Amino acid sequence: MGGAFLAAAVLARVGGRIGLPTIPLFILAGILLGPHTPGVVLLDDPHDLEMLSALGLVLLLFYLGLEFHLDDLKKGGRKMALAGGTYLALNVGAGLGFGFALGWGTSEALVLAGVLGISSSAIVTKVLVDLGRIGNPETRPILGIIVVEDVFLALYLAALQPILSGADSLGAAVLDGGKAFGFLLLLALMARFGTKLVGKLMNTKDDELLVISFLGVAVFVAGVSEWFGVADAIGAFMVGLMLGSTTSGPRILKLVHPLRDAFGAIFFFAFGLSINPGDLPSVVWPVLAAVAVTVLMNVFAGMATAKIYAFGPKATANVSTTLVARGEFALILATMAAGAGLDERLSPFIAGYVLLLAVLSPLAAGRSHWLARILPGGRTRDRETEKEAVPV
Repeated sequence: MGGAFLAAAVLARVGGRIGLPTIPLFILAGILLGPHTPGVVLLDDPHDLEMLSALGLVLLLFYLGLEFHLDDLKKGGRKMALAGGTYLALNVGAGLGFGFALGWGTSEALVLAGVLGISSSAIVTKVLVDLGRIGNPETRPILGIIVVEDVFLALYLAALQPILSGADSLGAAVLDGGKAFGFLLLLALMARFGTKLVGKLMNTKDDELLVISFLGVAVFVAGVSEWFGVADAIGAFMVGLMLGSTTSGPRILKLVHPLRDAFGAIFFFAFGLSINPGDLPSVVWPVLAAVAVTVLMNVFAGMATAKIYAFGPKATANVSTTLVARGEFALILATMAAGAGLDERLSPFIAGYVLLLAVLSPLAAGRSHWLARILPGGRTRDRETEKEAVPV
């Protein structure tokens, strides 16, 4: 554990001096010190960090929920659903088409639809925090799209599981999907109507007791969510949504910050441990093609979101580049595909695709102004800005 933290810290410090984001550096530390790379091996089995990695994801999404207030959901519910639905239609549809184009099989195509179609909540959250964009106007629809994706994710996994396992029981798939949706509905109702009660239960002047309380609630609900077939991350997000609206919300936001940073680093480090660089050359061309498809679809999705929210080129570019990242959900699908005995090329493909986008997304988001210049109206906006800057 100590080696993992130190390796991530050293690489992040070195990268920070040349302007690189921390996320791909944490992942690189995991690759270099993992069992698939020659040299020092900190962990022979990446699963040794599985629980700590899961905790990192839970804390990242819990923090996101604290930042994303209930008022944001109530005010922009219809627009959020439209933007999220458009994003999924473009990206999941493109992923399904790409999967069939590869010719690896129908089940493989259904897996690739999810891999290419759904953003990484953890990386998107980290990018928004690192770039200081939490308060930006375009951040609300970005987070809204993530919420819609997570709702879709629960239903998608419930439908995909019987297909991968070979089960042909439609009733079982419907039952699993209904169970997941019902639990999500229960969490949403608690977030809407149970805030005052939760606030009274959480209220304490002692920081130690407050930390233990919010950690217990967040992790417990995340675990129960997983049991109901809902991603643990969305359970933690909903808890953050509830607690962020209580009188203790600002204190919780401050207290969870260092925990989020520490265990978030372990999440990305553990992701790096699972990647075998030797498998990547065999799928390099499909990976590059998939990355190109994803970038293109995200630009279209960003433009559609901008149309819904009446954003300019700069906000459009921020939406497009921030949501490019793919991560934890793709890795879950890779594990499911391997367990189901699907095409052996899927696992290295997903690893290479996610790694490349994990590096590209923070870099692209930090330089989104380049994309803004070539979007419709971007050049005009630049010229107007230059005229305003000329001294009289």
